[in-house]
Amino acid sequence: MVKNLTKALVSHTHDLMFNMVHNRCLIYNVCWEDPRIDRQVLDLNGESNIVVLTSAGCNTLDYLLDSPAAIHAVDVNPRQNALLHLKLALIERDCFDDLFAMFGLGSHERFREIYFSLRKRLPPYTRNFWDDKIQYFDRAGKKQSFYYHGTSGAIAWILTRYLLSFGTKSHFIFDLLDAQTLDEQKEIYQKIEPILWHKFSSWLVKQPMTLAMLGVPRPQIRLIKEQYKGGILAYVSNKLKHVWTEVLIRDNYFWRVYLMGSYTRDCCPNYLKEENFEILHSNIDRVYTYNSTISDFLKNNPGSYSHFVLLDHQDWLAWHHPEALQEEWRLIFENSRPGSKILMRSASNDVCFIPEAVRSSLRFFPDLTEALHRQDRVGTYGSLHLAEVL
Repeated sequence: MVKNLTKALVSHTHDLMFNMVHNRCLIYNVCWEDPRIDRQVLDLNGESNIVVLTSAGCNTLDYLLDSPAAIHAVDVNPRQNALLHLKLALIERDCFDDLFAMFGLGSHERFREIYFSLRKRLPPYTRNFWDDKIQYFDRAGKKQSFYYHGTSGAIAWILTRYLLSFGTKSHFIFDLLDAQTLDEQKEIYQKIEPILWHKFSSWLVKQPMTLAMLGVPRPQIRLIKEQYKGGILAYVSNKLKHVWTEVLIRDNYFWRVYLMGSYTRDCCPNYLKEENFEILHSNIDRVYTYNSTISDFLKNNPGSYSHFVLLDHQDWLAWHHPEALQEEWRLIFENSRPGSKILMRSASNDVCFIPEAVRSSLRFFPDLTEALHRQDRVGTYGSLHLAEVL
Protein backbone atom coordinates (compact mmCIF):
# COMPACT_ATOMS: atom_id res chain seq x y z
CA MET A 1 0.00 0.00 0.00
CA VAL A 2 2.73 2.46 1.02
CA LYS A 3 4.76 1.48 -2.05
CA ASN A 4 1.80 2.17 -4.35
CA LEU A 5 1.12 5.52 -2.70
CA THR A 6 4.78 6.50 -3.05
CA LYS A 7 4.77 5.50 -6.72
CA ALA A 8 1.59 7.51 -7.34
CA LEU A 9 3.07 10.54 -5.56
CA VAL A 10 6.26 10.38 -7.64
CA SER A 11 4.22 10.11 -10.85
CA HIS A 12 1.97 13.00 -9.85
CA THR A 13 4.98 15.14 -8.93
CA HIS A 14 6.62 14.45 -12.30
CA ASP A 15 3.43 15.41 -14.16
CA LEU A 16 3.15 18.64 -12.16
CA MET A 17 6.76 19.56 -12.90
CA PHE A 18 6.43 18.63 -16.57
CA ASN A 19 3.31 20.79 -16.99
CA MET A 20 4.84 23.67 -15.05
CA VAL A 21 7.99 23.62 -17.19
CA HIS A 22 6.11 23.37 -20.50
CA ASN A 23 3.64 26.10 -19.60
CA ARG A 24 6.26 28.62 -18.53
CA CYS A 25 9.58 27.95 -20.21
CA LEU A 26 11.50 27.62 -23.44
CA ILE A 27 12.28 23.89 -23.46
CA TYR A 28 14.31 23.20 -26.59
CA ASN A 29 17.05 25.58 -27.70
CA VAL A 30 18.13 23.12 -30.40
CA CYS A 31 16.18 20.51 -32.33
CA TRP A 32 16.95 17.03 -31.07
CA GLU A 33 16.15 15.19 -34.31
CA ASP A 34 18.62 14.61 -37.15
CA PRO A 35 17.40 16.41 -40.31
CA ARG A 36 19.98 14.63 -42.46
CA ILE A 37 17.91 11.50 -41.96
CA ASP A 38 14.61 13.35 -42.31
CA ARG A 39 15.47 14.81 -45.69
CA GLN A 40 16.60 11.42 -47.00
CA VAL A 41 13.20 9.87 -46.34
CA LEU A 42 10.88 12.85 -46.85
CA ASP A 43 12.02 13.60 -50.42
CA LEU A 44 10.94 17.24 -50.28
CA ASN A 45 10.48 19.35 -53.42
CA GLY A 46 8.84 22.53 -54.68
CA GLU A 47 5.34 21.05 -54.29
CA SER A 48 5.78 19.90 -50.69
CA ASN A 49 3.30 21.34 -48.20
CA ILE A 50 4.72 20.39 -44.80
CA VAL A 51 3.33 20.34 -41.25
CA VAL A 52 6.08 20.13 -38.63
CA LEU A 53 6.30 20.49 -34.87
CA THR A 54 8.48 23.56 -34.36
CA SER A 55 10.72 22.55 -31.46
CA ALA A 56 13.68 24.94 -31.80
CA GLY A 57 13.08 25.65 -35.50
CA CYS A 58 16.47 24.32 -36.66
CA ASN A 59 14.93 21.56 -38.75
CA THR A 60 12.26 23.81 -40.23
CA LEU A 61 15.13 25.87 -41.64
CA ASP A 62 16.90 22.71 -42.80
CA TYR A 63 13.81 21.62 -44.75
CA LEU A 64 13.58 25.13 -46.21
CA LEU A 65 16.77 24.41 -48.17
CA ASP A 66 14.71 22.05 -50.36
CA SER A 67 12.49 25.03 -51.34
CA PRO A 68 9.13 23.45 -50.45
CA ALA A 69 5.92 25.29 -51.26
CA ALA A 70 5.22 25.90 -47.56
CA ILE A 71 6.26 24.82 -44.08
CA HIS A 72 3.69 25.14 -41.30
CA ALA A 73 5.56 25.15 -37.98
CA VAL A 74 3.14 24.21 -35.20
CA ASP A 75 3.86 24.17 -31.48
CA VAL A 76 1.65 24.36 -28.42
CA ASN A 77 4.47 26.22 -26.63
CA PRO A 78 4.65 29.77 -28.11
CA ARG A 79 8.21 30.20 -26.81
CA GLN A 80 9.39 27.64 -29.34
CA ASN A 81 7.87 29.64 -32.18
CA ALA A 82 9.35 32.80 -30.67
CA LEU A 83 12.76 31.20 -31.10
CA LEU A 84 12.06 30.34 -34.74
CA HIS A 85 10.83 33.89 -35.37
CA LEU A 86 14.09 35.34 -34.06
CA LYS A 87 16.06 33.12 -36.43
CA LEU A 88 13.83 34.08 -39.36
CA ALA A 89 14.18 37.78 -38.55
CA LEU A 90 17.98 37.49 -38.47
CA ILE A 91 17.95 35.75 -41.84
CA GLU A 92 15.61 38.40 -43.26
CA ARG A 93 17.97 41.09 -41.93
CA ASP A 94 20.46 39.64 -44.42
CA CYS A 95 23.66 39.55 -42.37
CA PHE A 96 25.10 36.07 -42.07
CA ASP A 97 27.83 37.05 -39.59
CA ASP A 98 25.25 38.27 -37.07
CA LEU A 99 23.18 35.12 -37.52
CA PHE A 100 26.23 32.94 -36.94
CA ALA A 101 27.36 34.91 -33.91
CA MET A 102 23.94 34.65 -32.27
CA PHE A 103 23.16 31.04 -33.11
CA GLY A 104 26.52 29.61 -34.13
CA LEU A 105 28.61 30.94 -31.26
CA GLY A 106 25.64 31.39 -28.93
CA SER A 107 26.46 35.02 -28.13
CA HIS A 108 27.00 38.43 -29.73
CA GLU A 109 28.84 41.41 -28.30
CA ARG A 110 26.09 43.65 -29.71
CA PHE A 111 23.16 41.34 -28.94
CA ARG A 112 20.85 44.11 -27.69
CA GLU A 113 21.59 46.38 -30.64
CA ILE A 114 20.97 43.53 -33.09
CA TYR A 115 17.74 42.56 -31.36
CA PHE A 116 16.30 46.07 -31.32
CA SER A 117 17.19 46.53 -34.99
CA LEU A 118 14.78 43.73 -35.89
CA ARG A 119 12.30 43.84 -33.00
CA LYS A 120 9.56 45.52 -35.06
CA ARG A 121 9.56 42.56 -37.47
CA LEU A 122 8.53 40.17 -34.72
CA PRO A 123 4.97 39.25 -33.64
CA PRO A 124 3.86 40.66 -30.27
CA TYR A 125 4.21 37.37 -28.35
CA THR A 126 7.74 36.97 -29.72
CA ARG A 127 8.67 40.50 -28.68
CA ASN A 128 7.28 39.86 -25.18
CA PHE A 129 9.44 36.78 -24.81
CA TRP A 130 12.70 38.23 -26.15
CA ASP A 131 12.30 41.57 -24.41
CA ASP A 132 12.72 39.55 -21.22
CA LYS A 133 15.18 36.89 -22.42
CA ILE A 134 17.51 38.51 -24.95
CA GLN A 135 20.30 38.44 -22.35
CA TYR A 136 20.58 34.72 -23.14
CA PHE A 137 23.03 35.87 -25.84
CA ASP A 138 25.25 37.84 -23.45
CA ARG A 139 28.80 36.48 -23.56
CA ALA A 140 29.54 38.29 -20.30
CA GLY A 141 26.76 36.43 -18.49
CA LYS A 142 27.40 33.53 -16.15
CA LYS A 143 26.57 30.88 -18.76
CA GLN A 144 28.19 32.75 -21.68
CA SER A 145 26.02 31.09 -24.33
CA PHE A 146 22.41 30.92 -25.47
CA TYR A 147 22.82 27.14 -25.60
CA TYR A 148 23.00 26.89 -21.83
CA HIS A 149 19.61 28.60 -21.44
CA GLY A 150 16.12 27.19 -21.72
CA THR A 151 15.40 24.13 -19.62
CA SER A 152 17.30 21.63 -21.79
CA GLY A 153 20.21 24.06 -21.98
CA ALA A 154 20.23 24.42 -18.19
CA ILE A 155 20.65 20.65 -17.80
CA ALA A 156 23.43 20.68 -20.41
CA TRP A 157 25.19 23.45 -18.49
CA ILE A 158 25.02 21.53 -15.19
CA LEU A 159 26.37 18.36 -16.79
CA THR A 160 29.19 20.09 -18.68
CA ARG A 161 30.30 21.98 -15.55
CA TYR A 162 30.36 18.62 -13.79
CA LEU A 163 32.40 16.95 -16.55
CA LEU A 164 34.85 19.84 -16.69
CA SER A 165 35.40 19.54 -12.94
CA PHE A 166 37.53 16.43 -13.49
CA GLY A 167 40.61 18.50 -14.33
CA THR A 168 43.06 16.94 -16.78
CA LYS A 169 40.68 14.05 -17.49
CA SER A 170 38.26 16.56 -19.01
CA HIS A 171 40.44 16.97 -22.11
CA PHE A 172 39.21 13.57 -23.28
CA ILE A 173 35.90 15.27 -24.10
CA PHE A 174 37.64 17.61 -26.52
CA ASP A 175 39.70 14.76 -27.95
CA LEU A 176 36.48 12.87 -28.66
CA LEU A 177 34.95 15.77 -30.57
CA ASP A 178 38.10 16.00 -32.70
CA ALA A 179 38.29 12.26 -33.45
CA GLN A 180 38.35 11.38 -37.14
CA THR A 181 37.61 7.64 -37.04
CA LEU A 182 35.37 5.25 -35.14
CA ASP A 183 38.42 3.46 -33.76
CA GLU A 184 39.62 6.73 -32.23
CA GLN A 185 36.18 7.40 -30.81
CA LYS A 186 35.96 3.97 -29.18
CA GLU A 187 39.39 4.33 -27.62
CA ILE A 188 38.64 7.77 -26.20
CA TYR A 189 35.17 6.78 -25.01
CA GLN A 190 36.63 4.03 -22.85
CA LYS A 191 38.48 6.77 -20.96
CA ILE A 192 35.42 9.01 -20.72
CA GLU A 193 32.82 6.46 -19.69
CA PRO A 194 33.81 6.26 -15.99
CA ILE A 195 33.61 10.06 -15.77
CA LEU A 196 30.26 10.24 -17.56
CA TRP A 197 28.53 7.83 -15.22
CA HIS A 198 29.93 8.90 -11.89
CA LYS A 199 27.53 9.06 -8.92
CA PHE A 200 26.31 12.60 -9.54
CA SER A 201 25.52 12.28 -13.26
CA SER A 202 23.88 8.87 -12.72
CA TRP A 203 21.70 10.38 -9.99
CA LEU A 204 20.85 13.50 -12.04
CA VAL A 205 19.72 11.58 -15.13
CA LYS A 206 17.11 9.69 -13.10
CA GLN A 207 15.52 12.71 -11.42
CA PRO A 208 11.95 13.65 -12.44
CA MET A 209 12.85 17.35 -12.64
CA THR A 210 15.79 16.62 -14.94
CA LEU A 211 13.61 14.56 -17.26
CA ALA A 212 10.85 17.19 -17.22
CA MET A 213 13.36 19.92 -18.12
CA LEU A 214 14.63 17.79 -21.00
CA GLY A 215 11.06 17.48 -22.27
CA VAL A 216 10.64 13.79 -21.38
CA PRO A 217 7.06 13.10 -20.25
CA ARG A 218 6.11 10.27 -17.90
CA PRO A 219 4.64 8.08 -20.69
CA GLN A 220 8.03 7.95 -22.36
CA ILE A 221 9.69 7.06 -19.07
CA ARG A 222 7.14 4.27 -18.68
CA LEU A 223 7.88 2.97 -22.19
CA ILE A 224 11.61 2.95 -21.49
CA LYS A 225 11.24 1.18 -18.15
CA GLU A 226 8.92 -1.44 -19.66
CA GLN A 227 11.01 -2.14 -22.76
CA TYR A 228 14.58 -1.52 -21.64
CA LYS A 229 16.32 -3.64 -19.02
CA GLY A 230 17.94 -1.35 -16.46
CA GLY A 231 15.49 1.54 -16.93
CA ILE A 232 16.34 5.17 -17.66
CA LEU A 233 20.01 5.09 -16.69
CA ALA A 234 20.79 2.00 -18.77
CA TYR A 235 18.79 3.40 -21.70
CA VAL A 236 20.61 6.75 -21.70
CA SER A 237 24.08 5.28 -21.13
CA ASN A 238 23.67 2.66 -23.87
CA LYS A 239 22.24 5.16 -26.35
CA LEU A 240 25.08 7.57 -25.63
CA LYS A 241 27.69 4.86 -26.01
CA HIS A 242 26.21 3.89 -29.38
CA VAL A 243 26.15 7.39 -30.81
CA TRP A 244 29.65 8.23 -29.55
CA THR A 245 31.29 4.98 -30.67
CA GLU A 246 29.26 3.75 -33.67
CA VAL A 247 28.44 7.02 -35.50
CA LEU A 248 31.15 9.39 -36.73
CA ILE A 249 31.26 12.37 -34.39
CA ARG A 250 33.22 14.85 -36.49
CA ASP A 251 30.02 16.44 -37.86
CA ASN A 252 27.83 15.68 -34.85
CA TYR A 253 26.79 19.22 -34.02
CA PHE A 254 24.04 18.04 -31.65
CA TRP A 255 26.43 16.86 -28.95
CA ARG A 256 29.12 19.42 -29.74
CA VAL A 257 26.88 22.37 -28.94
CA TYR A 258 25.90 21.03 -25.53
CA LEU A 259 29.45 20.03 -24.61
CA MET A 260 31.04 23.26 -25.90
CA GLY A 261 28.24 25.83 -25.81
CA SER A 262 28.79 26.66 -29.48
CA TYR A 263 29.14 25.26 -32.98
CA THR A 264 32.02 25.65 -35.40
CA ARG A 265 31.75 26.78 -39.02
CA ASP A 266 32.33 23.18 -40.12
CA CYS A 267 30.20 21.46 -37.48
CA CYS A 268 26.83 23.18 -37.28
CA PRO A 269 23.26 22.88 -38.57
CA ASN A 270 22.81 23.59 -42.26
CA TYR A 271 21.02 26.88 -41.61
CA LEU A 272 24.27 28.18 -40.08
CA LYS A 273 26.43 27.38 -43.11
CA GLU A 274 27.23 30.46 -45.16
CA GLU A 275 26.77 28.69 -48.49
CA ASN A 276 23.10 28.08 -47.60
CA PHE A 277 22.30 31.60 -46.45
CA GLU A 278 21.13 33.01 -49.78
CA ILE A 279 18.56 30.28 -50.40
CA LEU A 280 17.24 30.60 -46.84
CA HIS A 281 16.93 34.35 -47.31
CA SER A 282 14.97 33.88 -50.53
CA ASN A 283 12.63 31.27 -48.97
CA ILE A 284 11.73 32.69 -45.56
CA ASP A 285 8.26 33.79 -46.69
CA ARG A 286 7.41 30.10 -47.10
CA VAL A 287 7.44 29.51 -43.30
CA TYR A 288 4.27 30.02 -41.26
CA THR A 289 3.96 29.58 -37.48
CA TYR A 290 1.03 28.52 -35.30
CA ASN A 291 0.78 28.36 -31.51
CA SER A 292 -1.48 25.36 -31.46
CA THR A 293 -1.85 21.61 -31.23
CA ILE A 294 -1.63 19.66 -34.48
CA SER A 295 -5.35 18.90 -34.26
CA ASP A 296 -6.39 22.52 -33.77
CA PHE A 297 -4.08 23.59 -36.58
CA LEU A 298 -5.72 21.12 -38.98
CA LYS A 299 -9.21 22.13 -37.88
CA ASN A 300 -8.46 25.80 -38.51
CA ASN A 301 -6.30 25.31 -41.61
CA PRO A 302 -7.78 22.46 -43.65
CA GLY A 303 -5.80 21.50 -46.71
CA SER A 304 -4.00 18.78 -48.60
CA TYR A 305 -0.65 18.38 -46.84
CA SER A 306 2.09 16.24 -48.34
CA HIS A 307 4.26 15.74 -45.23
CA PHE A 308 3.78 15.58 -41.46
CA VAL A 309 6.81 15.61 -39.14
CA LEU A 310 5.37 14.64 -35.76
CA LEU A 311 8.55 14.15 -33.69
CA ASP A 312 7.68 12.02 -30.63
CA HIS A 313 4.61 13.74 -29.19
CA GLN A 314 2.31 10.80 -29.91
CA ASP A 315 4.02 8.85 -27.12
CA TRP A 316 2.48 11.35 -24.72
CA LEU A 317 -0.94 11.40 -26.40
CA ALA A 318 -1.16 7.60 -26.47
CA TRP A 319 -0.83 7.49 -22.68
CA HIS A 320 -2.55 10.68 -21.48
CA HIS A 321 -5.14 11.43 -24.18
CA PRO A 322 -5.93 8.44 -26.40
CA GLU A 323 -9.11 10.18 -27.61
CA ALA A 324 -6.99 13.17 -28.70
CA LEU A 325 -4.63 10.79 -30.48
CA GLN A 326 -7.54 9.25 -32.39
CA GLU A 327 -8.78 12.72 -33.32
CA GLU A 328 -5.33 13.80 -34.50
CA TRP A 329 -5.09 10.80 -36.83
CA ARG A 330 -8.58 11.42 -38.15
CA LEU A 331 -7.64 14.99 -38.98
CA ILE A 332 -4.31 13.94 -40.54
CA PHE A 333 -6.13 11.55 -42.87
CA GLU A 334 -8.75 14.18 -43.72
CA ASN A 335 -6.01 16.69 -44.59
CA SER A 336 -3.64 14.42 -46.50
CA ARG A 337 -3.72 12.50 -49.77
CA PRO A 338 -2.57 9.06 -50.90
CA GLY A 339 1.22 9.07 -50.66
CA SER A 340 1.44 11.78 -47.99
CA LYS A 341 4.43 11.00 -45.79
CA ILE A 342 4.41 10.96 -42.00
CA LEU A 343 7.66 10.90 -40.00
CA MET A 344 7.60 9.94 -36.32
CA ARG A 345 10.01 9.08 -33.54
CA SER A 346 9.35 7.29 -30.27
CA ALA A 347 10.91 6.18 -27.01
CA SER A 348 9.38 2.81 -27.85
CA ASN A 349 11.13 0.24 -30.01
CA ASP A 350 8.07 -0.17 -32.27
CA VAL A 351 4.84 1.51 -33.41
CA CYS A 352 2.79 0.45 -30.40
CA PHE A 353 1.85 4.10 -29.80
CA ILE A 354 -0.14 4.20 -33.07
CA PRO A 355 -3.72 2.91 -32.73
CA GLU A 356 -4.17 -0.44 -34.47
CA ALA A 357 -7.04 0.84 -36.63
CA VAL A 358 -4.81 3.66 -37.88
CA ARG A 359 -1.99 1.34 -38.93
CA SER A 360 -4.18 -0.35 -41.53
CA SER A 361 -4.37 2.95 -43.44
CA LEU A 362 -0.59 3.39 -43.52
CA ARG A 363 2.36 1.79 -45.29
CA PHE A 364 5.57 1.56 -43.23
CA PHE A 365 9.18 1.18 -44.37
CA PRO A 366 10.99 -0.56 -41.48
CA ASP A 367 14.01 -1.74 -43.48
CA LEU A 368 14.76 1.84 -44.50
CA THR A 369 14.12 3.51 -41.16
CA GLU A 370 15.84 0.90 -38.99
CA ALA A 371 19.06 1.27 -40.98
CA LEU A 372 18.91 5.06 -40.84
CA HIS A 373 18.02 5.06 -37.15
CA ARG A 374 21.33 3.36 -36.38
CA GLN A 375 23.13 6.31 -38.02
CA ASP A 376 21.15 9.02 -36.23
CA ARG A 377 23.61 11.56 -34.82
CA VAL A 378 21.36 12.33 -31.85
CA GLY A 379 20.88 8.70 -30.89
CA THR A 380 18.45 9.15 -27.99
CA TYR A 381 15.21 7.80 -29.48
CA GLY A 382 14.07 4.19 -29.34
CA SER A 383 12.80 4.11 -32.94
CA LEU A 384 12.19 6.03 -36.16
CA HIS A 385 9.15 5.47 -38.39
CA LEU A 386 8.17 6.60 -41.88
CA ALA A 387 4.61 5.99 -43.02
CA GLU A 388 2.73 6.75 -46.22
CA VAL A 389 -1.01 7.27 -46.40
CA LEU A 390 -2.65 4.56 -48.51
